[in-house]
Amino acid sequence: MRIRPETPADHAAIREINIAAFADHPFSRQTEHLIVEVLRAAGALTLSLVAEDGDGVVVGHIAFSRAPIDGQDQGWHLLGPVAVLPALQRGGIGKALVHTGLDALRALGSQGCVLVGDPGYYTRLGFRQAASLVYPGVPPEVVLCSPLAGVEPSGLVGHHPAFDVQP
Repeated sequence: MRIRPETPADHAAIREINIAAFADHPFSRQTEHLIVEVLRAAGALTLSLVAEDGDGVVVGHIAFSRAPIDGQDQGWHLLGPVAVLPALQRGGIGKALVHTGLDALRALGSQGCVLVGDPGYYTRLGFRQAASLVYPGVPPEVVLCSPLAGVEPSGLVGHHPAFDVQP
């Protein structure tokens, strides 16, 4: 497996991976592919990585965008979506994408990463409950963070309008 930055040639595969990965997900509005496309079109993707299998086929994707805290850019990023083809899930691809993405964010000087997701999964990847961060409209137990340089800020987590896209 190889992880690398996305290229324009990957866009169709990224779309299909996100559609397939979230098709039966109980908490998805099935808009993840649209979120990525709107973020990309707006130039709001801080980082977008793909995972290729041994044949060079794109099988996974992860996106990161800015996450303002209390309306201010404090160097934090929002992870999401992360998607792997269903037949290859639970094989370590998502974990590798997350770890590679966090390493890349560190190299870019990011202060940390926040996400909304399954605590059972993401705590195994080094995330913890975000005690001092509030994501409006989201239960606090699924708001997780990974401080990369320093301490966790406190306040309201914001996101790009792409996350409000309707199907």
